[in-house]
Amino acid sequence: MRQFSGAAVVALLFFSCAQAFPPPEGFVSIFNGSDFAGWAGDLSHYEVKNGCIVCKPGKGGVVFTTRQYANFVARVDYRLPPGGNNGLAIRYPGKGTASVDAMCEIQILDDTHPKYNKLDPRQFNGSSYGIIAAKSGSGKPVGEWNTMEVTAKGSTLKVVLNGSTILDGDVATVREFMRKEPPKGINNTTGHFGFCGHNDPVEFRNVYIKEIP
Repeated sequence: MRQFSGAAVVALLFFSCAQAFPPPEGFVSIFNGSDFAGWAGDLSHYEVKNGCIVCKPGKGGVVFTTRQYANFVARVDYRLPPGGNNGLAIRYPGKGTASVDAMCEIQILDDTHPKYNKLDPRQFNGSSYGIIAAKSGSGKPVGEWNTMEVTAKGSTLKVVLNGSTILDGDVATVREFMRKEPPKGINNTTGHFGFCGHNDPVEFRNVYIKEIP
């Protein structure tokens, strides 16, 4: 994997986020690029900066859409700082933690960082946290933008990262979980979509969703 010097990473992270693209066909934008209209949760722990949703350093919690979704495809660009950690909340009930109370949390993580060298495979980037492991190797170097698309349909999940399918599974068929028991919300049929901060300034832009009838 290509490595960057500290100075180079800082320079990359100072580039403007505001490279907005029109929603792909069938998708609608759920973030307007300027404020948190249509969002709720731990908003004081995040900020809108240069057209991005950014978790404030040392802060966390979940920010989520006020609207709930059942079956959908979510598409988002994200950029990680070195060692960065966040996640996508899928069918989140509006309280608690996404990895426990939502259907699942899709991991957004710089799993190449040395501090994560003892992860369970179900914690790697793109995984359904603690439930289904994602394939590695499709992420771009730290400081570059990635595009992730997550499809939640019934009990099935599909994650596509930068055009490559890294997860395609059914949580209803899983019998072994990292935390020994399944998340309380694993059977949620509807809920909010959001971001799960873990103290790092992970950035998100071009946040789109398409509902599946």
